[in-house]
Amino acid sequence: MPQKNHHPAWLEQYIQSPEKQRDLYRRTLWIVVISQIFGGAGLAAGVTVGALLARDMLETDSFAGVPVALFTLGSAAAALIVGRLSQRFGRRFGLGAGFITGGIGAIGVVAAAVLSNIFLLFVSLFIYGAGTATNLQARYAGTDLANSAQRATAVSIAMVSTTFGAVAGPNLVDVMGRFAEGIGIPPLAGPFILASIAYILAGLALIAMLRPDPLVVAKAIADAAEKGETNVSGEMSGMSNKRGIVVGATVMAITQIVMVAIMTMTPVHMGDHGHGLREVGLVIGIHIGAMYLPSLVTGILVDKIGRRTMAAAAGATLLAAGLLSALNSGESLPILITALALLGIGWNFGLISGTALIVDATTMSTRAKTQGAVDVLIALAGASGGALSGIIAAQFSYAALSLAGGLLSLLLIPVVIWSRGEKETAKAA
Repeated sequence: MPQKNHHPAWLEQYIQSPEKQRDLYRRTLWIVVISQIFGGAGLAAGVTVGALLARDMLETDSFAGVPVALFTLGSAAAALIVGRLSQRFGRRFGLGAGFITGGIGAIGVVAAAVLSNIFLLFVSLFIYGAGTATNLQARYAGTDLANSAQRATAVSIAMVSTTFGAVAGPNLVDVMGRFAEGIGIPPLAGPFILASIAYILAGLALIAMLRPDPLVVAKAIADAAEKGETNVSGEMSGMSNKRGIVVGATVMAITQIVMVAIMTMTPVHMGDHGHGLREVGLVIGIHIGAMYLPSLVTGILVDKIGRRTMAAAAGATLLAAGLLSALNSGESLPILITALALLGIGWNFGLISGTALIVDATTMSTRAKTQGAVDVLIALAGASGGALSGIIAAQFSYAALSLAGGLLSLLLIPVVIWSRGEKETAKAA
């Protein structure tokens, strides 16, 4: 017999009603979509012109990867904090605070460019990274009330909505640059004006609209199921799977380091071969579109044909991107577009399959905190890629950097084989 419940009346109605759970699941996805549209625009600024702004201020290519490294390190710190805040207070508070912090960092970048202050630039880029981390962690909000056959699709809906802002952002580089110049601000700081507004709007949208909080409801459902307080069965409880967490984290970390390393130096490489901001914005816009736009199809594939199969596909796609980038002289815009599109698609495969593996392997009691810790690893992997990319490209070449990234992606194959071994062991048992 179910035990007497100890939940508030508003929460009890969700615990006992699968229909209300489904309604909240769908409503949560729509709110996440709105926040991701704004978040995508904020994310695009640093990716597109961060390296160029640093190169202009530092007057050297060797440290062009530092901005990406800094806001990726900032995203690592923010991922841990946002994850813990979400675990304790819910997604609404954790994600809202993360986006608003990222917007404050973007304002600092604009101020640093106006004052030509390198120290302020670096500090602000670090804070700006909170928006990057939150933009990624928002994908988990859609999975809180999803069953195992919906998780990758839920992640994909969150990610595909990022496309609208993320593609628009790079293509507004030229427009925002002219706007900034017209009000006495260095042109390369223009996209960060857009980023500050976009991130703050994303945070405010979540704080105002994400009620009731999906993580709070999901935790209550899991708790009630464990205590026998409900007759509604579900997939909210169970035991965590440490190997699944390791596999998911490794897949996402490898795809992140490869993508960030090659992407970071592409604008600098294009500038060295005579391409202007408009061409840079086009290539990066298509790249970011490829990172997010295939998500709906990817999510269905991950749910239907398996997490591990799509992780292996990520390795193959990233290898193709690295080889194509390495073979391109830098003058051919179509080849650059194709290579960066493949780079985005490979990242998309890896992130969605890895995210689904993490959600599958965790329980509601620790899920948000574990997700935050995993995103720290992803951010540190990206920081490493960003920091090393400028050094490798300066000491060797962009082609060598691209080739190294493509070869690194092959590590996904033994990871998938190892995880399949665990699956076979479980079946034998």
